[in-house]
Amino acid sequence: MKRYFIHTFGCQMNVNDTLRMGEVLASMEYGATPTADNADLIILNTCSIREKAEEKMLSALGRYRQVKMQRGALIGVGGCVAQQEKDKILKRVPYVDFVFGPDAIAKLPEMLKRVIDDRARVTETAFVDSEEYVFPTANPETSRGKATEFVTVMKGCDNVCAFCVVPHTRGREVSRAFPEVLKEVASLAAVGVREVTLIGQNVNSYVGGISFAQLLLRVAQVPGIARVRFTTSHPHDLSDELIEAFRLEPKIAPHFHLPVQSGCDTVLKRMRRDYTVAEYLERLAKLRAARPGIAVTTDIIVGYPGESEDDFTQTMKLTETVRYDGQFSFVFSPRPKTAAGMREEEWGPVPHETKVERLERLQALQKRISQEISAAVVGQEVEVLVEGRSNQGVDRRSGKTPHNRTVHFDGDAAIGSLVKVRVDTATQSAFYGKQTQLIEGPTQVIVESPWPDAESCDTPEGTPQLH
Repeated sequence: MKRYFIHTFGCQMNVNDTLRMGEVLASMEYGATPTADNADLIILNTCSIREKAEEKMLSALGRYRQVKMQRGALIGVGGCVAQQEKDKILKRVPYVDFVFGPDAIAKLPEMLKRVIDDRARVTETAFVDSEEYVFPTANPETSRGKATEFVTVMKGCDNVCAFCVVPHTRGREVSRAFPEVLKEVASLAAVGVREVTLIGQNVNSYVGGISFAQLLLRVAQVPGIARVRFTTSHPHDLSDELIEAFRLEPKIAPHFHLPVQSGCDTVLKRMRRDYTVAEYLERLAKLRAARPGIAVTTDIIVGYPGESEDDFTQTMKLTETVRYDGQFSFVFSPRPKTAAGMREEEWGPVPHETKVERLERLQALQKRISQEISAAVVGQEVEVLVEGRSNQGVDRRSGKTPHNRTVHFDGDAAIGSLVKVRVDTATQSAFYGKQTQLIEGPTQVIVESPWPDAESCDTPEGTPQLH
């Protein structure tokens, strides 16, 4: 059997795309290998959100060149950098055999046939028309043995924020019909999956026949599903209906990733974000009132073109005001074909050393806040969905709380179980403790895995209704 290795960069959409690539390759009788050294096929699933991701890709390609020389391994580049750069990658890196965008995963068999049989170097980066786009779907058999799984409900983005390359690499928004989503969730629940995360570049703009709020409520009613999550969202899609769904349905996990990007209205306007800080805080206050204790995380860009020290101070103030559970913060890097990339000189570039100094201040503030939030949980019991063995020791398990905090604990509960864990110690990102109670075992027998049916479209009886 031939073996493949996929090196994944970037977001959860890329993680999910990698899983789907693996399923396509399995249908071609390729088997996965945990290292590139003994692979016959190496694929880099790339991200282009930040400049460093591209640098890491090129560095990895340099390492994998040796495998190609020794074993004759084929090398492919997929994902967003592939979509962005197209055949430029083949010209820049002569030992890459094929390049393909996110819409072309289903064409892997055809591409490999051309590479092997015709000895061609192949590029497949055309966007698929929305009417023809086929969403990647999880194979229940490869999900057996897992407690959690991703389910793609939409792809692309229509917002065209000034800093973001996603519309150029993932295309326009396309939503998946809700009966297909429910059918996939039901098939996953049937093999023991307890938690699903609905994903898309701008997931709460979903329009697949029902609203996103109604989709969440229906997914929560699928037998066997204990938790429903989603990512990533735009603040302008945090509707009253979605907030009401959080109030009505406890299975919707109390965690919301709500990227603000900046705490300054001037910068937000330059970013083409269609809300003010006051509007963002107003929506957030309604969400917290509907679901007290909900964990909120965010994304922030530091050193955006034209950002003054006072502008940055307002971002620090917003972080203090909101008290995010966590945040992903990065220095601005200009991306191709974006307004911010093309107008950086006009708006006023921020010196790199200033960007880095501001980022360090922001991250130090967030670290303090996250540690304070974590410390308040020490001594309490939390609910944990067991996902597998912990990397903190052979006799430990790990999983996540409803608030999306990782927990490492002493216990022997099976994957897919819900347990109570007493938190003894905590860091800014994880809890450590001991299992005190088994709340509920897995829905069926599932075994340790090496990889950490909805017939009716009618609303299931008992589904909360939004008004």
